[in-house]
Amino acid sequence: MGNNHRVVALVDDDERILESLANLFESAGFTTRPYQSASLFLQAGLSGVDCLVTDLSMPGIDGFELCKRVKHTRPHFPVFLVSGRHEADDVARMSCGATKFFRKPFDSQRLLMAVENIFFDK
Repeated sequence: MGNNHRVVALVDDDERILESLANLFESAGFTTRPYQSASLFLQAGLSGVDCLVTDLSMPGIDGFELCKRVKHTRPHFPVFLVSGRHEADDVARMSCGATKFFRKPFDSQRLLMAVENIFFDK
C-alpha cells in the first residue's frame, strides 16, 4: 500500500520534532514537506499537499490561526493539530475545524493511522 503520491505538510518550530515527524511519514511511504513556521507554509501554499500536521504553540502564526486560514480557503482540507499545551482541547479544536487533535508526547502510530485513514475513507 504505497502512499508515495500522498503529500503531508509538517509545521513545527522545533526542528527535532519536525525531523521525527518527517521520518515517521516517510517510512510509511508518504512524501513530506516540512516547514519551521506557519508563514513559510502559507507562502508555499496548499497546491500539491494532501494534508497538514501542525504544532499549536509557535511564534508568529500559531497552529489555531494556521488551521483557520487553511480552512478558510479549503474547508475540507484535513488538518491535524499536535500540542504540548494541555489546556488546548476539543473545544478549541472544533473552533478552527481541525480533523483531529493529538497531545504531545503523542503515539506516532496513532497519528500515522489517523492520517492514513483520511485517504482510505474516501
